[in-house]
Amino acid sequence: MPDAPHARALTPTDASDHGDRTHTSGELRESDAGQTVVLKGWVDTRRNFGGLQFIDLRDRYGLTQLVFSPEIDADLADLAEKLRGEDVISVRGEVRVRERKNPDMATGDVEVYVSDLDVLAVSDTPPFVVSAGDPKSTQAGDELRLTYRYLDLRKPALQKNLLLRSKLYQSVRRYFADRDFVEVETPVLMKSTPEGARDYLVPSRVHPGQFYALPQSPQTYKQILMVAGMDRYVQITKCFRDEDLRADRQPEFTQIDVEMTFATEEGVYALVEGLIADVWRDTRGIEIETPFPHVTYAEALRRYGSDKPDLRFGMEIADVSGAVEGSGFTVFDSILDAGGAVVAIRVEGEGDRGRKPMDKLDKDVVRKQIGAGGLFYAKLPSDGSEFSQSVKDEVFGRDRMQAVIDAVGAEAGDLVLVLAGPQPTVFEQMGSLRLHMARETGLVPEGADGPWRFLWVTDFPLLEYSEDDGRYYAMHHPFTSPAPEDMGKLDSAPGEVRARAYDLVLNGSEVGGGSIRIHRADVQRRMFDLLGISDEEAERRFGFLLDALRYGAPPHGGIALGLDRLVMLLTGATSLRDVIAFPKTQQATELMSSAPAAVDPEQLAELHIETTAAPPDVDTTQPLSADPT
Repeated sequence: MPDAPHARALTPTDASDHGDRTHTSGELRESDAGQTVVLKGWVDTRRNFGGLQFIDLRDRYGLTQLVFSPEIDADLADLAEKLRGEDVISVRGEVRVRERKNPDMATGDVEVYVSDLDVLAVSDTPPFVVSAGDPKSTQAGDELRLTYRYLDLRKPALQKNLLLRSKLYQSVRRYFADRDFVEVETPVLMKSTPEGARDYLVPSRVHPGQFYALPQSPQTYKQILMVAGMDRYVQITKCFRDEDLRADRQPEFTQIDVEMTFATEEGVYALVEGLIADVWRDTRGIEIETPFPHVTYAEALRRYGSDKPDLRFGMEIADVSGAVEGSGFTVFDSILDAGGAVVAIRVEGEGDRGRKPMDKLDKDVVRKQIGAGGLFYAKLPSDGSEFSQSVKDEVFGRDRMQAVIDAVGAEAGDLVLVLAGPQPTVFEQMGSLRLHMARETGLVPEGADGPWRFLWVTDFPLLEYSEDDGRYYAMHHPFTSPAPEDMGKLDSAPGEVRARAYDLVLNGSEVGGGSIRIHRADVQRRMFDLLGISDEEAERRFGFLLDALRYGAPPHGGIALGLDRLVMLLTGATSLRDVIAFPKTQQATELMSSAPAAVDPEQLAELHIETTAAPPDVDTTQPLSADPT
């Protein structure tokens, strides 16, 4: 906790007579020498050198070194000695060229000799170091930083992220305005139409027992805007999903929402690729090569074990089932007989690994983390000597393993990793192992320096079947159009129907997803039927959309891009919390304001609500009223 307010014989003034600041703390250069300037900001650091007081003044634009000299004003130098970090001051002084220039500061060629100082606010001792130049500023725990988020946000690294985010907003709006898109705000209070993630519900005071939902997406509204003839819609919008959190997910998030009439997949691809190129150029000064490559969903799983593959490295998966078929090795034979597969990857330069790290890889990664049955491997020593394998030669012949080595193109110094299991699970497990090995061997660069490997993943299945629920679910959402050539399979083989859906992937992260929509009411009803939604339920939940589709709905499609995730990738941040001003924790709490929180009983009564859960500050030993009135 911070210290109690301290008395340092500093009396802050309510208003400075310096007037407006003339420059920011990141603006002054050698060409400004001789000018009298007014600067305002926070005390970052203070140093005392033989009576001279040096203070780095900080604002969001940078740092400027201030000099308080007893030769100019001894009382002023004494006052400056009382200043501490995070005090807010206003100064007037002369810009001079520094004798010892600091090449690490944008303003490092100059300093300001202060002739007048006003203290505007005196700070308590912060609960953690805020100073931009102090290495201890990164040592505070996440909980403390989020509780005092206003202090954390003073740090240049976080401010830089938010400034880039602001540039991204401007770039997006310019791009779509230049292409005749209209920005329309859709409702934040809407009808609950749950299909997938949980809704956040908002009780209605004037309609007892009824609820609004916060939008998981403006999906139905933007489709209706197309029916209404708006033609090209865009919105940078807040969305909400009540689901478990992780580093790249928040309960409220921002997306760039786009919809167009008479859209084709190729039109959407070209539009988004142009947007990405503009955003990267405007925010980072980086030229992105277009068009982006395409890969089908089935091919992505086969080659990379993921529907969001990271293309910054190779290590593609090879199906080596043919090379090991009939080998007599019971593990492989039984899996292949059951319709499974044996797959392998080549890890370059790792052929000299010892037995101990390989055992650890098998036990801790393959079995515990990935959930595979076990790891098989061959090591090809860098000296060119014969390979060794994890299975005894008499159990799995060397000629068979040589066929596997040849299939993945391994050479001296390489490591070949092999997994066996049911399909498609074994491909997904190998995809996870592929990513692990890439990180472990340094193939995945850290930070925000690229390379930037964009990819369109296409031809997703329209539906996925849940054995637990005994029903189909929409892989994207229930408004995605089936591929025209697969329409005949909707009744006979729904699991084989492909969707006109597409995802945009960057460096192993999904950054956007969209589709060409169903624009015919009869097809939409068939889709609801496949999902086990009765006609009555469809009318109750989606009747407004079905009605709209009956009145001349044009073909349409679009995409939603995750703005938070784009900023995270652009900045090299490792968590969404570093690119959102006031994020939630993994428990969906906002620590600074202590949200969510209990509300007064009177508020609940107005909403006709009684809760069965005791708020944290309620004595839980006392029973709650069971009277619903």
